[in-house]
Amino acid sequence: MKHGTHHQPKRQYGENTLPSLLPKLPPRGEKADEFPGPPANGYTFLPWLLMGTGAVVEVAKGKVALPWLGGLGILAFAVLYAQVAFRALDKQRREERATLVLLGALAAVTYAMGIGYGGVWLLFFPLASLAAGAAVRDRRLGFVIITLAGSVGVISGIKTGDPWDNMTIAYGTFLSGLVISALLSLSETVRELRDTRQELARTAVEKERLRFSRDLHDLLGHTLSVIVVKSEAARRIARRDLDAALGQVADIESVGRQALTEIREAVTGYREGSLATELDRARSALSAAEVEPLVRQSGPPLPAQAEALLGWVVREAVTNVVRHSAASRCEIVVEGTPERVTLTVTDNGKGAPAAPAPTPRIGGTGLKGLTERLAAAGGSLTAGPAPRNGFQVSAELPVDPADAALDDELTSAPGHH
Repeated sequence: MKHGTHHQPKRQYGENTLPSLLPKLPPRGEKADEFPGPPANGYTFLPWLLMGTGAVVEVAKGKVALPWLGGLGILAFAVLYAQVAFRALDKQRREERATLVLLGALAAVTYAMGIGYGGVWLLFFPLASLAAGAAVRDRRLGFVIITLAGSVGVISGIKTGDPWDNMTIAYGTFLSGLVISALLSLSETVRELRDTRQELARTAVEKERLRFSRDLHDLLGHTLSVIVVKSEAARRIARRDLDAALGQVADIESVGRQALTEIREAVTGYREGSLATELDRARSALSAAEVEPLVRQSGPPLPAQAEALLGWVVREAVTNVVRHSAASRCEIVVEGTPERVTLTVTDNGKGAPAAPAPTPRIGGTGLKGLTERLAAAGGSLTAGPAPRNGFQVSAELPVDPADAALDDELTSAPGHH
């Protein structure tokens, strides 16, 4: 080995090791769903081989003893490094014994080149640590990277005798393996959590579809059977006893009306959404009608029944504002305490809404129907001129702490959507 090979400028370790070995973290505040996860293949690791450019230059210029041997060492390192990198990103192949054998061979080549040549050849140690961090994901990783970092520190001390170079290359070796292992493990965990969440969502949808179909079957099966039987009876006796046939027809009408009521109740139950959903829809509807929406909500979580009732109040009040108020601003305020919740919808329009044309509504959701529904739940609904100008609708409901706690527990349960 030629004289001077061991004494390179001090900046070689710091510039080639620390900045280049630290993979870029996702920006602060980035959502977990946007985290890219582990690389799709091992090609992501290959650009790091450029850290060995200095050694390649020395071999090309003949600055080392036995350049052909150094060239073979670089080639062997590159092949082994690529093999370990590609196997490390496949969980099944990563856990095979062959991966550890290849990693051991990579470490042996790294030590041989570092001890034999020193200088820029020591930069192969951080690359070996990088491969080890990708391939070893258990407790053995700490021992591996500490051994590599300690070894390169000792070898650098023997070759260069510069304490700063020793610490720099040792720290870079330790950090490269530790950081890449943490990042890959974290990204794989994020991917697994995302897949699990999607699977839970699909399961919840399937369960809801099954429940809906079962409920409709239970609801309509018996009713339709009764209608069919009574229709057949009416057809059979119509010629000989018209009054009895008309009685059967009247029963069919009664059963049909009852079934229609039950279906409406079932559909209403499925369609009732959360208060937050209705507030979002109110914002959208008011903005589309060129009415400025002002929405404020405070207080603890509400039970499902209170949210459903207040959601109907928001829908009805906002519909009146859009259709009849000619307002330019509408304020929706929800204020809750552990005992009661109050909803106020105030616009700055021309006052009381004109009586709208009667429209069919499920369950009677006009102001009169809502007043009755809130009264049945122990609450109240008032509507009239606002204190300044415009129109105001106010709803007040008691909150049962037990129901609120139960709803909060159910909504926080795994798999609830």
